[in-house]
Amino acid sequence: MKAVMYYGRQDVRVEDIADPGSPAEGEVKVAIAWAGICGSDLHLYTEGPSYPTTPTADRPQPRTGETLPVVLGHEFAGTVVEAGDGVSALSVGDAVAIKADMPCGDCAACNAGLTNICRNSRGFGLSGGGGGLSEFVLVPEANAFPVGDLPLDQAAMIEPLAVATHGVRRSGAGAGDIALVGGAGPVGILTAAVLKAKGARVVISEPNAVRRQAAVDGGLVERAVDPAAEDLHAVIAEITGGDGVDVAFDCAGVVPVTHDLIRAIRPGGHLQVIAIPARPLDLDVQVEMHLTEITYAGMFGYRDEDYRDAIAMARGADLDLGPFISRRIAPERIVEEGFDVLLDRGNTAVKILVDPRA
Repeated sequence: MKAVMYYGRQDVRVEDIADPGSPAEGEVKVAIAWAGICGSDLHLYTEGPSYPTTPTADRPQPRTGETLPVVLGHEFAGTVVEAGDGVSALSVGDAVAIKADMPCGDCAACNAGLTNICRNSRGFGLSGGGGGLSEFVLVPEANAFPVGDLPLDQAAMIEPLAVATHGVRRSGAGAGDIALVGGAGPVGILTAAVLKAKGARVVISEPNAVRRQAAVDGGLVERAVDPAAEDLHAVIAEITGGDGVDVAFDCAGVVPVTHDLIRAIRPGGHLQVIAIPARPLDLDVQVEMHLTEITYAGMFGYRDEDYRDAIAMARGADLDLGPFISRRIAPERIVEEGFDVLLDRGNTAVKILVDPRA
């Protein structure tokens, strides 16, 4: 079968590899319809493997035992074509979105219910054991979430939507809150979509005009601000009567943006960091913490409940993922029409999907 194989920094190849065969007990075999390109894929491509999550050519991934190359792709959806013994909740023909991570169930994080930060997690498309940029994959039944009649191209976006869902859950934001989202890239757009679906009033700050317009056209925001041409804090003061927003979301990972978001939050509000900052964030503890009593939280990945919530939102009337699919490409074009486009600072793509069978 065709697959996009990751060999290391700036080295991906489309190859014919062996079909994974029939599923073992408790597994299903999925014919993959669409796979998305994620920021993690871009990081692997530009920076190289992040051991131990992703193995190297010399060091096997601790749980899969595989070394490079591995199949890429951890945002994907498809159709169940075969079910192993013991599978009870899924049937052949079911459309499913795949939850990419597989926590160990034994570490301190797992024992505390924090499976998304499992210390020994392994992931499809990152650690071996198959990935979404191939024609077929074997997955545990627990990792295949039914999506009903949701189109499979949109189902391939459930993974990043679940990330945004987990971030909003961590923040505590809900109906009636005024939320400021910094950055209208893929995660920022999806965070705004989750907030809107939960009844929050959303303002987004983004210098890229096309991305701002995508947020507006999608009906996600009350106001889209160009921070390079407008006074963000004056806009926030106008909207909130001078109080500041209830919660802000850092979806840019740019340190000056983070500090701008902090300034826009009301006393006792919350900063939810979703993006990974490009460099360490230096906080003025007196001004930005003590005198404001703002709470700060990071987040990582998602849990089962985030997947279920993301699917419910995507199938509901308040969220249409279709407009956020920027282009669809063949595996052979993944570098030129996928990675290179997304790595271009001026790019306007929200989500690029790959058809593994094209």
